[in-house]
Amino acid sequence: MAAKPNDQTKVVVGLSGGVDSSVTAYLLKEQGYQVIGLFMKNWHDDSVTISDECPWLEDSNDALIVADKLGIPFQTVDLSDTYRKRIVDYMFFEYKSGRTPNPDVLCNREIKFDVFLTIALSLGADYVATGHYCQKGVVNKDGKEVYQLLKGADPSKDQSYFLCQLNQDQLAKAMFPIGHLQKSEVREIAKNADLITAEKRDSQGLCFIGKVRLPDFLQQQLKPKEGQIIEISPDHSVYQSNRSEALEDLSSPFKYQPEMGKVLAKHNGAHYFTVGQRKGLAVGGTALPLFVIGVDTDRNVLYVGQGSDHPGLYRSALKIQKDEVHWIRPDLVGDLRVQARIRYRQPLQQASIIIKDDTTYVKFDQPQSAITPGQFVAWYIENELVGSGVISE
Repeated sequence: MAAKPNDQTKVVVGLSGGVDSSVTAYLLKEQGYQVIGLFMKNWHDDSVTISDECPWLEDSNDALIVADKLGIPFQTVDLSDTYRKRIVDYMFFEYKSGRTPNPDVLCNREIKFDVFLTIALSLGADYVATGHYCQKGVVNKDGKEVYQLLKGADPSKDQSYFLCQLNQDQLAKAMFPIGHLQKSEVREIAKNADLITAEKRDSQGLCFIGKVRLPDFLQQQLKPKEGQIIEISPDHSVYQSNRSEALEDLSSPFKYQPEMGKVLAKHNGAHYFTVGQRKGLAVGGTALPLFVIGVDTDRNVLYVGQGSDHPGLYRSALKIQKDEVHWIRPDLVGDLRVQARIRYRQPLQQASIIIKDDTTYVKFDQPQSAITPGQFVAWYIENELVGSGVISE
């Protein structure tokens, strides 16, 4: 079937009130598409939001002004109830379990390209467009179109990692009009188009909530609970005893016991901390900075070590349970040589995907610091993100 001409193709743009989505709408309008701007309100509680950091009301007003400037229809949809159930409640559950979730990845999977996409399609949309710095490609496999999620052209702004949980059906309906541009070019386009958001700062913090005081946010459901901070010596024998080169051993974090170290101080809740965290421990008097190397929410114990080269921070493999592995490219499922990252902005690392007994392992060529349970690992082949998964344990 031939594609519709632009002037017969309806695109709903997720207008967030920022410069990226504003330029997204502008470019589509210039290309002749039928464009509708839709603002998502996903949060009501301002009590934990830091003042002047991404206030939703200001963003909504800016989105409305941009839509008016472009002469496109504009609506606001309140998805706060769905957002709380799918994102916020999940965050509480994960932190309570000693895992560290990534709400931005979840927001794209559960909100922007699920609930929001459904609303857009109900409005007659052919596509949903967002201001993500990534690109979409297509290849032909056995006579069928297979969509690709490609890195953004601006290496300092590439946001493909945040879309690592999208599937083929979602990608089929997605457009990323600024993915081929540099951030500086986007701001220049906005300036030349006289858009109010041209010089607006990029938002920070939780997706559609803004920058929050995370302890305050978590304390809505996770109450403070005093526990011990225990320092573990960087004695290599501790980490090598009873360990082997088997994938199961390499991918499992070391199981600390309180008697392995010395008590340094108290904390107010192990569930507020994450592996690799340095700030917020409020412990002084050590020769080197302290890093969290283990979180035991069952015993409410934090294990810490001195220095960024502490062996307790490093593992050379991770595992993903069967129901938490996701392939954007199902046609590529199998053992692969890839490049992978375990957090946004981390340089890509050489690694291998190994599937064994319904478990997917990512084995890195070099040990990685702060592999954090609950976070997403994403793997690439050259410029394409082909799969991802939630880091277990």
